[in-house]
Amino acid sequence: MMKVLRTLAELRKVRANLPEPFGLVPTMGSLHEGHLSLVRRAKAECSSVGVSIFVNPTQFGANEDLASYPRDLDRDLRMLEGEQVDVVWTPQASEVYPPGYQTWVTVEEVSRPLEGVRRPGHFRGAATVVAKLFNAFQPQKAYFGQKDVQQVTVIKRMAADLDFPIEVVVCATVREPDGLAMSSRNAYLKPDERRSAPVLFRALSSARKAFDGGERDAERLREILSGVLKTEPLAKIRYVSVAEPSTLTELSGSVGAGLVSLAVQIGKTTLIDNTLVGGEDPGGEAPHE
Repeated sequence: MMKVLRTLAELRKVRANLPEPFGLVPTMGSLHEGHLSLVRRAKAECSSVGVSIFVNPTQFGANEDLASYPRDLDRDLRMLEGEQVDVVWTPQASEVYPPGYQTWVTVEEVSRPLEGVRRPGHFRGAATVVAKLFNAFQPQKAYFGQKDVQQVTVIKRMAADLDFPIEVVVCATVREPDGLAMSSRNAYLKPDERRSAPVLFRALSSARKAFDGGERDAERLREILSGVLKTEPLAKIRYVSVAEPSTLTELSGSVGAGLVSLAVQIGKTTLIDNTLVGGEDPGGEAPHE
């Protein structure tokens, strides 16, 4: 029987009696098949599984979509019950950040480029809330999607630096049949914008195909990304990147292995996606039919 809890005290009491190993899937709700794939992976590898549903206010900027971020708790809970999750924590913001709260986790270097430029302060909020979730749930494993690759990089660095005895498991990006990476923010897209959105996957696929065909120059790969994106009139490029996967430092010259990523604004929505070239890629598989 899935338990739905609101307070930290309740969570700790229930968690103490759940079998080990315990797997955690942190979410902001508005669940989709991508989230459920993380839950299923956790279920396959752990004796008990918990999910957090918390729209974390501290990772939203002043002009971002905190108020409008999609929320449907009843639907989310029905989906998780169908997956036989053991415990779901749905705290209020005041439970996570009580009055007088003033402690933050900042992961320095890997938080700065890419989304760090576009969304100042975002990763401070994300790292802080995940650290608190790690302390609250005490998991042995925590599951994250490859689509949010910089967040995963930040969390892995934080877990290593702060000696969390937790394995951060990175799972493949789940895609729509046309290649668009599943995301709660896809719900913002108008019909014409949704038709335009697969251009991100086409751009990544073109860069990956070029790399597999022998193209190794980092700048040329960035040009290929930009060239494909510019064929879509509704797409506004926010960045294209070919970076070293663990440090997210932009590469130049010949690329042996690299993280190819991009952010594209379509309408009012900014979408992100990525693929790895020259190595194992948990996020670059073909679309799911």
